[in-house]
Amino acid sequence: MREISLDRLRTLIAITERGSFADAARALNLAPPTVSLHIAELESRIGAPLLSRKRGQVRPSAIGEVLVERARRLLADAEQALDDIQRQVQGIEGRVRLGASTGVIAYLLPQALEVLRQHNPAIDIQLAVLTSHETLSRLADGTLDIGLVALPQPRVAGLLIKPWRRDPVMAFVPAHWRCPARVTPEWLADQPLILNDATTRLSRLTAEWFATAGHHPAPRIQLNYNDAIKSLVAAGYGAALLPHEATTPVPDRRIVMRPLRPALWRRLGIAHRAGYVERSTQHVLDVLWDLRLA
Repeated sequence: MREISLDRLRTLIAITERGSFADAARALNLAPPTVSLHIAELESRIGAPLLSRKRGQVRPSAIGEVLVERARRLLADAEQALDDIQRQVQGIEGRVRLGASTGVIAYLLPQALEVLRQHNPAIDIQLAVLTSHETLSRLADGTLDIGLVALPQPRVAGLLIKPWRRDPVMAFVPAHWRCPARVTPEWLADQPLILNDATTRLSRLTAEWFATAGHHPAPRIQLNYNDAIKSLVAAGYGAALLPHEATTPVPDRRIVMRPLRPALWRRLGIAHRAGYVERSTQHVLDVLWDLRLA
């Protein structure tokens, strides 16, 4: 079935509003034969007359009136759609899909979201809680726009992965424990431990930290939610190794933080597709880059 052209509908509306083929042609900057052809094509497509001439003036038929009413709505919707898309092209509004871990979403992204709310309130940020591997996979297949991932990561065709920030990994220890000023693998390996889920980059990072000193401790429990880990530490269930962002609030008074010896760092990167970047996505990237030293 042939589609109805919006240009033909625009011609029908112009004739109806002006009551004349000639006046409609002038208003649309079309040759009169072109206006007549538009109406002939519409009537052929509909299978019924759309206009009638009475006393020298052109008026819509009953079927024509129905089509004119629908055509006005269609054209208004089309104009609105183009306006909405243009606003997204200009970066005034848009939708940005971002993937990150729970820790990043809890402590780093709220700062970026607050800045965006103040300066770009029409940009809709859709968050997905994902591992770094899941984030890169979804970036590659086009279902995410930005990813915050643990580093290092292997190269992925079509993606840019840039270092973003480095935060120290600290020992989170129940406050009633007696612990050294700097926590070593030897001391911590002898304590009950609450560690990150084995699927996370942080789990591999801390396992390597223990392994360099010849230790391979078995945790009491493994989780992938840092706030839950901190709650268990506060309850005295065990100690944990977690990154500490400089802007993160001081933990529960039932928890003490201690630096590690040797020091350990959690490195994060920003990933996005190579090539053209929509302006709304670029706005989000700019705000995130400003957090790299926060």
